[in-house]
Amino acid sequence: MLEARGTKIEQGEIRTGELCCDKCHSSFPVREFIPRFVDDENYARGFGFQWNLHARTQIDRFNGTQISASRFYQGTRWQPESLKGQRILEAGCGAGRFTDVMLDAGLEVFSLDYSNAVDACLKNHGLHPNLHIIQADIYHIPYPIQSFDKVFCFGVLQHTPDVERSFQCLSKFVRVGGEVAVDIYPKTLRARLHLPRYVLRPLAKRLPPDILYRIVKEAVRFLLPVSIFLKSIPLVGRYLYPLIPVANYWQDIPLDRSMLYEWAVIDTFDWLASWYDQPQKASTLERWFAEGGFTDIDVRDLESFVGTGRKPQESGD
Repeated sequence: MLEARGTKIEQGEIRTGELCCDKCHSSFPVREFIPRFVDDENYARGFGFQWNLHARTQIDRFNGTQISASRFYQGTRWQPESLKGQRILEAGCGAGRFTDVMLDAGLEVFSLDYSNAVDACLKNHGLHPNLHIIQADIYHIPYPIQSFDKVFCFGVLQHTPDVERSFQCLSKFVRVGGEVAVDIYPKTLRARLHLPRYVLRPLAKRLPPDILYRIVKEAVRFLLPVSIFLKSIPLVGRYLYPLIPVANYWQDIPLDRSMLYEWAVIDTFDWLASWYDQPQKASTLERWFAEGGFTDIDVRDLESFVGTGRKPQESGD
């Protein structure tokens, strides 16, 4: 049990203080309303840099699209009218693109991120009564197991040190009868056509985030038009454009030129700054769900592999 000490309260919330455990003699700071169970300097620091810089770029209500909502509902197949009042654990919230969708649906959202992207998430949503944000490790989530109706994790698992263990850790938190939805980069021949990404990343990820970001911005400015040209070539374009090491969503999602450039910068940086990048096969994701005792397992190829499953009533967990 954690006890709050030395707190400064604002708007009914702890802005600063400590959460202390007398049993294990540990304490964790609360800074700017967010409990911090990990330090900022970790393998995800590049993501924190990125999302604090581009806090609003991928959030639907700021960019005027439904891109994040569409991805959320297409991937999970959850119906918005059935979500109101449910408790959901969101692992890897980033700046809160999916957090926003969940709050709009009336969910009580418990969001965590390993990086200080949690600051961007809080900035975007404020002290929302249905939002609880912590900075924490996916392997040591400080909530009771089986305490959530839904567990959600998109865009994260492949960037963790042990992908299977990450899935297993998350699956413990869904209640009996609850549902899990995750996605993973696909381990396919087509994905491996992005060869420059995998060649450059071992060096790029060791650069300070601010230096890598400046390099990426300049590279995207010059290379995105080349990538778009290659992608436009009939028949062979889809095979040629991945040879250019920039993210290119031209004709894939509804973005104007300015947004196309900004999303290219974000995701190219994401590719190169991630310390871990471990795509998986669809069959592997399906096996994890089966070994976890889930039913109604569904694994689909939606650019990433998206898996959903339900924890059955007869679960012995």
